[in-house]
Amino acid sequence: MTHAHPFDQALALEATAAHEFRGQSHAGYWNMVGPFGGITAATLLQALLQHPQRLGDPLSLTVNFAGAVSEGPFTVQAVPVRTNRSTQHWTLTLLQVGPDGAPVVATTGTAVTAVRRETWSMADTPMPDVPSPGTLPAVEPAGAMAWLQRYEMRPVSGVIPQVWDGGGDHSLSQLWMRDAPERALDFPALTALADVFFPRVWLRRARHVPAGTVSLTVYYHADAAHLAATGTGFVLGQARAQEFRNGFFDQTAQLWNEAGTLLATSHQIVYYKE
Repeated sequence: MTHAHPFDQALALEATAAHEFRGQSHAGYWNMVGPFGGITAATLLQALLQHPQRLGDPLSLTVNFAGAVSEGPFTVQAVPVRTNRSTQHWTLTLLQVGPDGAPVVATTGTAVTAVRRETWSMADTPMPDVPSPGTLPAVEPAGAMAWLQRYEMRPVSGVIPQVWDGGGDHSLSQLWMRDAPERALDFPALTALADVFFPRVWLRRARHVPAGTVSLTVYYHADAAHLAATGTGFVLGQARAQEFRNGFFDQTAQLWNEAGTLLATSHQIVYYKE
C-alpha cells in the first residue's frame, strides 16, 4: 500500500460548500506555536487550485498571517472576485472556531491566476555560480520544530549562526533544498519553499531574537513545463534582507532549479523583537 507524502497529507482539503474547503493541521509541519508558514500559504493556494472555477495557473499569492493557526480543523474560503480574459483575482481566508464557538480569522490572502501565452521572454536574474547540491553535505535538522524534518537542505553560504554574539555582518543565504522524502515539485511545494529561510535578522545580528512573518508574497515565473523539468530535483534558494527598522524587516528571495531556470521570487515583511 502506498502512503501519501506528508506534504500531500497536510494539503488534503475537502470541498464542503461553494468556495469553502475543510482541512486539518498536520503535526509533521509544526513550527513553534503553529504550522510552518510555508505550509499555511501552500494550503491557501491548494484551495484555489482545487476550485472548479479556476482560470489558469498561479501568477501571484499574498498571505497575511493574522494569527497562529491552532491545532485541529480549519476552513479555507477561496473566492474568485473577478475573472478577465487571461487573469483571475481571488480572495482567500483561513478560519478556525474560537473558544466561544465563533469563527476566527487566522490568515487572509489574495491571489492572481493567469493563462500564459508564448511571447518575448528574458532571464534577467541569472542563478549564482554555486557548487552543485551533490557536492554539499545535507544539514541535520536541529531542535524540536517538526517541519524542519520535511526538507533536505544543503547550505551554500549564510548558515544559521553557531554563536549568538551580535557579530553578524550580512543577511545573504544560499542553499539547495527539496522536500523530504523526495516529491515532484508543484505550485504548492514551490510556495512552501519560498518560506523555508530562517529570519534574516538572526544572520545579520547574530542574535536569536523573536521573529515571525507578517505578510508573504510569492510571484510565480514557472509554468507546468518548468515544474515537470524540475521534478524531484533540488531548488536553489537565495534570500537577503534590505532594511531593518523599528521592529520590522523585509526579505527578498529567488528560487532556481538545477537547470538555472528562475521558478519564483518572493518578498515578505517580518516582525522582530529587540
